[in-house]
Amino acid sequence: MSDKTKGAVISLGSVSSKWVAEAMRKYFDQVDEIQLKEIEVDVGKDGIHVLYKEKPIDEYDCIYAKGSFRYTEMLRSISSALSKKCFMPIAPSAFSTGQDKLLTQLRMQQNGVPTPTTYLAATAEAAKTIFEKINYPIVMKFPKGTQGKGVMFADSYASASSMLDALTALKQPFLIQEYVETDGIDIRAIVVGNKVVASMKRKAVEGEKRANIHAGGTGEAYELDNHAKKIAVRAAEALGTGICGVDMLESAKGPLVIELNLSPGLQGITKVTKIDVADKIAKWLYENTKARKKVEKIYGASNVLEELGIKGTDKGARLSKEILTNLDFRGNRILLPEVISNVSELSEKHEVSIKVKKGEILIRKFGEIKK
Repeated sequence: MSDKTKGAVISLGSVSSKWVAEAMRKYFDQVDEIQLKEIEVDVGKDGIHVLYKEKPIDEYDCIYAKGSFRYTEMLRSISSALSKKCFMPIAPSAFSTGQDKLLTQLRMQQNGVPTPTTYLAATAEAAKTIFEKINYPIVMKFPKGTQGKGVMFADSYASASSMLDALTALKQPFLIQEYVETDGIDIRAIVVGNKVVASMKRKAVEGEKRANIHAGGTGEAYELDNHAKKIAVRAAEALGTGICGVDMLESAKGPLVIELNLSPGLQGITKVTKIDVADKIAKWLYENTKARKKVEKIYGASNVLEELGIKGTDKGARLSKEILTNLDFRGNRILLPEVISNVSELSEKHEVSIKVKKGEILIRKFGEIKK
């Protein structure tokens, strides 16, 4: 296996994407920029194939795939096909979850990430029931949308009700969220790995409640406290992404996560913080890629099981092998090397028992632990 590293950025060609690709060239031996719109994914009897300009995509050690919510299915398909072949910072499922505000909200709740009180309505009748008990003002959002688009505000039952016809005509569920008064200010944090590498406060222009810079808001550098940093990292971990923009509000209850962005713009936050965020991303991608290649170099030759001394196909035999490797972290989550999955023969359908103590993790299929 070559020690040279080959990376790629799959994107729509935004300025931020080009910045990351250029920064990656300081660390990787080769970096290609691939236009997302020119990729196709073929699914057939012999597997999933990713084509670029009608040819099989090259093999890479690292691929950073990103883009708008309009390409959610494509990004998930690409990641599903390629994530086992190279290091990719975003789990395939994160594209579907992260581009849907409802699914994101549910994932945050499941992982104990604080968010504003939120309700889901699919009909006018359900919405009116919520309108009668919620505190005003409120925010109403469509499940999909970015940069503050698809967000509406109502300061009373009457104004909320007047918006119902437009909302229900689109025949899709929508979120109703209690508005947290912050004087038009929110916080954008960029999470890379298990760290917040840059953060800023964003102030909405007068008469506008959205603080997004794309909506005319202004930003200034802002250092989060440790509690807020942990919440931002936990939100990214809950989504399954190593690179993420996390939007938060400072409330009387503490930081509240309102949105996550899998393809955050870097221009605004780089300008106000003077931090080279693209370089932070590129360096983290390189370090994780090198760690993965090191494991593959040790265990990933022609037949990894034979290298470990495991031969034949007798699945009834009890095998015990000690494997020396580095850990691959997605945020604070540990991604085990593929060889461990192969040897253990565990899959998502299995229930497991996990025993943890400092410096040790023991995972066993449920029902097989002997006392």
